[in-house]
Amino acid sequence: MSHWLDIVVATPAHSSVAGPLTYASESPLAPGQLVRVPLGRREVLGVVWAERCDAGSLSAGQTKSVAAVLDGIDPLSDGWRGLIGFAAGYYQRSLGEVALAALPPQLRELGALQLARRLKRAAQAAPGPAPRPALPELSAQQQAVLEAFAKAHQPTLLFGATGSGKTEVYLRAAQEVLEAEPGAQVLVMVPEINLTPQLQSRLHERFAHLGEGQVVTLHSNLTPAQRLKAWLAAHSGQARVVLGTRMAVLASLPGLRLIVVDEEHDPSYKQQEGARYSARDLAIYRARLESQRLGTVQGTGAAAPCRVLLGSATPSLESWQACLKDRYLRLDMPDRIGAAQGDSGPQVRLLDMGQQPRGTLLAPALMQAIAERVACGEQSLIFLNRRGYAPVLACHDCGWKSQCAHCSAYRVFHKLDRSLRCHHCGYTDPVPRGCPDCGNVDIAPVGRGTEKLEEHLSELLADLRRPDGSPVRVARIDADSTRGKGALQSQLAQMHEGHTDVLVGTQMVTKGHDFRNITLVAAVNPDGSLFSSDFRAPERLFALLMQACGRAGRQASQSGRSQMWVQTLHPGHPLFASLKRHDYAGFAQDELRHRQAAGLPPFGHAALLRAEARTQEAAQEFLRAVAEAAVQAGLPGGQRVVLYPAVPMSLQRLANVERAQMLLESASRPALQQFLAAWQPLLAQVRAQAAHRGLIRWAIDVDPLSI
Repeated sequence: MSHWLDIVVATPAHSSVAGPLTYASESPLAPGQLVRVPLGRREVLGVVWAERCDAGSLSAGQTKSVAAVLDGIDPLSDGWRGLIGFAAGYYQRSLGEVALAALPPQLRELGALQLARRLKRAAQAAPGPAPRPALPELSAQQQAVLEAFAKAHQPTLLFGATGSGKTEVYLRAAQEVLEAEPGAQVLVMVPEINLTPQLQSRLHERFAHLGEGQVVTLHSNLTPAQRLKAWLAAHSGQARVVLGTRMAVLASLPGLRLIVVDEEHDPSYKQQEGARYSARDLAIYRARLESQRLGTVQGTGAAAPCRVLLGSATPSLESWQACLKDRYLRLDMPDRIGAAQGDSGPQVRLLDMGQQPRGTLLAPALMQAIAERVACGEQSLIFLNRRGYAPVLACHDCGWKSQCAHCSAYRVFHKLDRSLRCHHCGYTDPVPRGCPDCGNVDIAPVGRGTEKLEEHLSELLADLRRPDGSPVRVARIDADSTRGKGALQSQLAQMHEGHTDVLVGTQMVTKGHDFRNITLVAAVNPDGSLFSSDFRAPERLFALLMQACGRAGRQASQSGRSQMWVQTLHPGHPLFASLKRHDYAGFAQDELRHRQAAGLPPFGHAALLRAEARTQEAAQEFLRAVAEAAVQAGLPGGQRVVLYPAVPMSLQRLANVERAQMLLESASRPALQQFLAAWQPLLAQVRAQAAHRGLIRWAIDVDPLSI
């Protein structure tokens, strides 16, 4: 007797095969079981989604059979499949694309025999648990927050100043969950990979008494074997604590009881390729789904609920508004650990660069302040969110600039290897001996990047000496200086051990790092985001500056004399006024008022349809055609959705591909979702027309980060 199964496999984006495929099996298989099935000429990994009562008109001869069952792995849970189904539907991607992307790549390649060997190695005895560590004493506000969170029945936003001890709250909340239920699991998420080592060390130290392998890490920098091992430990329940980046929100965690999203405001939580999901938003949904599955919403008391804790010193405006509407619980931690009562953090000083000598890179007053820190044996952090030596190399005779041949962007001048490098497509050339257009040898860098800033600081501080008489040490941390394996950890260690006096860096060093001896932070050129066309730019800038400010004065002994310097041409801007007061609430109130007047998120809902083609005309013509098709079809929800005209993207050409986009807005999220779901078949139909053969691809981005 054959059993008919709906099985999900990886399918290309926007293919006609978007849902499960039907396969035959000699024995019944539970939903969530991993199998290997034939697909075309290949054998691929699949997930059993459901057993069909009948296969309609299909016969055994018309249907392919399951090739192998990976019975060494327990079936994926109902909760996991519910999460995948929601993510695929909400973000308008195929079920198979999302489901298989959530599994470790090596699992898709291994056969049943190879997998059995891996599982046998993973089951080998691990070292026993270590002694339980001594716990640090909690502050009064940490204790109050933990007590309130223990009683919370809704998503909780921990609004804590940098240095207020949010990480210790995460650790204590996790500890309470793990001790309350033997099989409970905790997911801790961070926005970027470079933030995992520091938190991973603390998690291992805190939970070493649980035994080896109880804390695992999931992110894309792991080797395929490491990633598979960590995923299997999480799926089997062996790993009690999982630390990861945005991809970890889709991991299989059958005992999940707590999700912590650190730096919840960070844009890195939004996936920018494939299924463009928000890991923060999925964490909220997953916690609710798990709680419903456990029966806690109905009050059956079957198990403890799955709760979610969002943490940030500068929350996203969406989360802040949710707190104002009582959908989230907000818990405040305004005081730094060990700080004096009423100390709101480093003093913010604004330097009006319009009053400085022309061409000044670093104001004399700022240089004097840095020199004073060096003389005292203290450290300084100089923040410039632009790597390379200069953003453009230019000829002032004929006007030539270092334009990328493949993108509508300039190649950045890197002085160390004398190269011009596009930071979008990677196209690199040596610096020419003269202007390619007119031959002028006097081509010069325009603007400044972290390389130039590091060089300039080294020159200005060359005659200064540290307290021990040794020369000043200036270092740089950005994507270029940390390419080598272990380079970032090595440079951070140099900073923590006091071997570096002045650190120049991009946003990589402004968040999450606990530098204990920094008493001065300076933002060199933050004005670019003040008047950006991107409606989220002020929110991002304020968060970035507040996070950078939080790197200074993290020891109690530095309270009252740490400083944040901001070099700007617009010292009177309201954003800087809020920054000086450390007033996130005031900044959020102003921004939300502007957003509400414009109908922008969180008061409105948006999606982008992006098209890529060989010509800009082909991309825009496809967008115009699908908009017209939507109007003619009278799609459900269409009366409440506004479609704007197609326009080129801000980076119009990328790697020789022209890009355009169309904005959709609606005051109703359900109406927008209804419209998008009904629009999908039309998009595929229009794409198949001969008139649009020049189109390369299209994609829908729900809740886009920038418009």
